[in-house]
Amino acid sequence: MKQILSVLALLWFFLPLKAKDPLPALLSNELDRNMKGMASEEVRPYFLSYRVNEIQSHRIRTSFGQLMESSPDHTRKLAVHVRVGSHELDNTHPLRGSRYGSMTRDTGADLPLDNQPEGIRQILWRETDKQFNQAKDLFARVQAEVAIKVETEDQSDDFSHEKPVIYHEAPLKTRDFSFDIKAWEEKLKAYSAVFLKYDDILKGSASFSFVYERKYFVSSEGTSISENRLTCRLFISGETQADDGMELPLNLSYFGFRPEDLPPHEQILADIEKMAGTLSKLRTAPVADAYTGPALLSPESAGVFFHEIFGHRIEGHRLKQESDAQTFKRKVGDKVLNENLSVYFDPGMDKFGSFFLNGSYKYDCEGQKGQRVTIVNEGILKNFLMSRTPIEGFPNSNGHGRAQAGYQTVSRQSNLIVETNRPLTETQLRELLIREAQKQGRDYGYLFISTMGGFTMTGRYMPNAFNVTPLEVYRVYTDGREDELVRGVDLVGTPLAIFSNIEAAGNTPGIFTGTCGAESGGVPTSTVCPMVFVSQIETQRKAKGQERMPILPRP
Repeated sequence: MKQILSVLALLWFFLPLKAKDPLPALLSNELDRNMKGMASEEVRPYFLSYRVNEIQSHRIRTSFGQLMESSPDHTRKLAVHVRVGSHELDNTHPLRGSRYGSMTRDTGADLPLDNQPEGIRQILWRETDKQFNQAKDLFARVQAEVAIKVETEDQSDDFSHEKPVIYHEAPLKTRDFSFDIKAWEEKLKAYSAVFLKYDDILKGSASFSFVYERKYFVSSEGTSISENRLTCRLFISGETQADDGMELPLNLSYFGFRPEDLPPHEQILADIEKMAGTLSKLRTAPVADAYTGPALLSPESAGVFFHEIFGHRIEGHRLKQESDAQTFKRKVGDKVLNENLSVYFDPGMDKFGSFFLNGSYKYDCEGQKGQRVTIVNEGILKNFLMSRTPIEGFPNSNGHGRAQAGYQTVSRQSNLIVETNRPLTETQLRELLIREAQKQGRDYGYLFISTMGGFTMTGRYMPNAFNVTPLEVYRVYTDGREDELVRGVDLVGTPLAIFSNIEAAGNTPGIFTGTCGAESGGVPTSTVCPMVFVSQIETQRKAKGQERMPILPRP
């Protein structure tokens, strides 16, 4: 059945697009002109790149059944990257003692939305001059440090040698995709209206975003790339508060490349009803005390766990910084996980089974082909996620240089896939949990159902630890009692210790999808993982607010 478009939908997607996109040639021409202009400088660049992200989106947000926002947005963001010196030593070389090394914290510049050459040239010229001056200043600091400090632990080059790439996709046209704004406004109202049935729910919202991003990259090495990306995301969130002041959120997230990829309307409503009921039960659930013992992590929670605790520690650029703990740098060839587990990253996959993958792309933000990278094979560490910043033993990129629009690029995660060659059913995993709890003299083990996210510390000058925030947690009793919902749990620990305690995994994968924030801004990622059994975890009490519940009843 042909979808009927509202007038607003047609107006949002977009300014008229010409058959041929003039921006790649304009960027290349200006890059060549500016490289020639800097060639006579005493300290001259050996590499220059322009990256442009053109993002057109529409966002809808509702709260308790009411439309709060329905707005289009259209931006173009420029990131200029200049390297002076040589591949062996340049301005990006880590400065020891600096939190971010030689990486600039710039967030780029806005470009005009139309393709009028003069306006675009002015901004390219100004931003190139700015980044060139910063690069020269940083390179002088790098040279001074090399002269007066001890040799660095990692003697690898600062920039890898790679072959240039030419790849261009035609811009999408309005007829290539569509979405009915009015219909989705009504859906979002219905989703957030579910929370009106529950007087003890203080916040209840639904948001939907549909994004068309066109990415451009040109470099002085001859690379020229333009690539399209369509994504949509539905996010439902609710929050209640216990009498002791503890804020208790739960959320649901759905991802696809087009609106029709999302679950049916009735299924989403049923999911929200279930979540709202759990929120009400959380208000009066007992507060969990600190605990050490066995646990099961649902596929979604295990996905957060692997992303936060493992994923950030195998991002290659960190392993060059002497301020980083470099947890796994010297462990290539060593066993780091259970021999039944394997981990790989694959940005070339846009789907795993029925799951749509948010971390997919053809070329990364340095113009390198996104490659499948096996990080752990049957428990043995094999590789790292590499941008064009080499480390010892890994001189080349594997297509994982990533950044938010406008930010400078570092190595980042894409689609993380955890697999097991000895899958167990959920019943078998629960039996393992109960037996281990009995062995350790515990009355119960923990089952983590959903997790909000967390953070991990990878530096040398602080405890090399993590903190993951579960939202829905149950005690699984050894005497056969019904699982008990609890609140106030934070999962904490150190990576090597907890990885050594992962003993089994399930036979049904789940997905965690989100935007990962780090030095190069927020980048889209997905993690596909089965349920995992951990023989020993540690929890602590979650921090809580001190505000009382509202005195007045909710309308």
